[in-house]
Amino acid sequence: MKPDFKSGFVTLIGRPNVGKSTLMNHLIGQKIAITSKKPQTTRNRIQTVYTDMEQGQIIFVDTPGIHKAKNKLGEYMVNVAEQSIGDVDIVLWLVEPSSFIGAGERHIIDQLRKVTVPVILVINKTDMVKREEILHYIDVYRKEYDFAEIVPVSALHGDNTEVLTEQIFKYLPYGPLYYEEDTITDQPERAIVAEIIREKSLHALNEEIPHGIAVSIEKMKKRKNSDLVDIDATIVCEKDSHKGIIIGKGGAMLKKIGSNARYEIEHMLDQKVNLKLWVKVKKDWRDSDFLIKNYGYRNEE
Repeated sequence: MKPDFKSGFVTLIGRPNVGKSTLMNHLIGQKIAITSKKPQTTRNRIQTVYTDMEQGQIIFVDTPGIHKAKNKLGEYMVNVAEQSIGDVDIVLWLVEPSSFIGAGERHIIDQLRKVTVPVILVINKTDMVKREEILHYIDVYRKEYDFAEIVPVSALHGDNTEVLTEQIFKYLPYGPLYYEEDTITDQPERAIVAEIIREKSLHALNEEIPHGIAVSIEKMKKRKNSDLVDIDATIVCEKDSHKGIIIGKGGAMLKKIGSNARYEIEHMLDQKVNLKLWVKVKKDWRDSDFLIKNYGYRNEE
């Protein structure tokens, strides 16, 4: 390993649906964090790893969006996001291209004032606005906080993401190789499988249901003398009416979710998958500490 090797932890923060997971997936070159146009898609801290043996290793911590919590799951998500700001080497704050700084952004700026590490402002979705407008937005934000750097990008198209990676390495401390060179995430396969099923549910279902679902993996086992992996999973929802919608007419919706999820899980595992899905109702699980933990949302405390 080179003597000037750099390594460290970088957290991505921002309001829900600003593109944090899309950006992280693009930076590491592989999909780990689930993405959806619906808010509150990311619920846990997900660590992914980018390694360049010439420069160093970046451990990205993707967090839930910082928002006003409406239940215990929401409180948990905001706590996770705000805690992660305090124990990293660099903070990346993602914002949408706009000159309007609302209450949500003001709250994040207040959190950042407590931080002693470099903060890089990332203006995402630049493909949606004109170049001269971006210069105006940079100017607006520069007056609000002393950012180490301001980098405009399009996470969706990968525009300017190499520049962002260079800036991250510029501010990272010298350090060891924390993970093996070929490590991409610290998430266990079961957790990623559950997230893929949840993502396909988010894509397929209508607005009011997705926030109220969790996915629990009951079984994940390679079949003897075969390259087939058997996976049994349960989609948990809050209402009987939601259960009917998730299953769909003649089971059509559940079949669609299962088939979309199976395709991506097979691609990730590089193996054939036999996926079976069930739907269970657990009323108000988002307000139950026990059930939140049971479905894989655990505070690091």
